[in-house]
Amino acid sequence: MDFLTEVRWSPYAVGIGIGILSWLTFLISRKPIACSTSFARTSGMIERLFLGKKVDQKPYYQKIGLGVDWQWMLVVGIVIGSLVSALLSGDFRWQWVPSLWAAEFGGNPFLRVTVALVGGICIGFGARWAGGCTSGHGISGTLQLAVSSWISAICFFIGGILTARIIFTLIG
Repeated sequence: MDFLTEVRWSPYAVGIGIGILSWLTFLISRKPIACSTSFARTSGMIERLFLGKKVDQKPYYQKIGLGVDWQWMLVVGIVIGSLVSALLSGDFRWQWVPSLWAAEFGGNPFLRVTVALVGGICIGFGARWAGGCTSGHGISGTLQLAVSSWISAICFFIGGILTARIIFTLIG
């Protein structure tokens, strides 16, 4: 069980683990691993707090349904699992600006939070536009040999590389 205290796990071991988890998910629930719809559901539930039942009349929310489901709990599990992993490895610490970011762009937390927020909005928009996120397309869809998911996964890598180059050129 020493591997649980490692700061970085082998990408091969993690890949095998995700593959087994995906297989078990299909076997047990007949549903693919995905999480981006959870964020749309959460925003709808937050919107419902302010606008009431009127939110339930929106076609998109009628389509996806508002409420806590297995996918929403997957996201909670990812956060809790990440925390447990960081605690077990001794790598947990509160920080607004990671050291890699600080070395390249400085220690300004406002810049870091702004870039993270803009990036999160872009990823959320892209995931909804593409009909799924990196886990939905990149893991579950490619395992099902869905052509649209393979195209999406290739675009994830191209987009990530281009975005990193732009950020490191413009900000760095």
